Amino acid sequence: MGIIYIEGRVRGQSGKEESVRFLIDSGASYSLLPKAVWEAIELEPKRKVSFVLADGTTIDRWVSEAFLILPQGEAHTPVILGEEDDEALLGVITLEILGLVLNPFNRTLQPMTMLLK
Repeated sequence: MGIIYIEGRVRGQSGKEESVRFLIDSGASYSLLPKAVWEAIELEPKRKVSFVLADGTTIDRWVSEAFLILPQGEAHTPVILGEEDDEALLGVITLEILGLVLNPFNRTLQPMTMLLK
């Protein structure tokens, strides 16, 4: 699959917003904000979570919450508080909260089929 980016904005509880270019990562659970972004919108760490990387390495990162604004919709979502060189990621939990799914064939976000069973 190719690399897919989307432009968006994030807002913290302070009301401050920042523009972000997200890499859509269908292998990531949570979305990630680079350190400069989450500091600019004044996010505070809420809890520490362990994550397993693709190579099997386990890392601990702080998680917070932000309001995400994309062309396809807006939602409140958990976000990993990234470090200096981390890239902004849009993970599947955020996509599901927004009711979106990645179509890998045409590299677009599309509405997901929602179930109520």
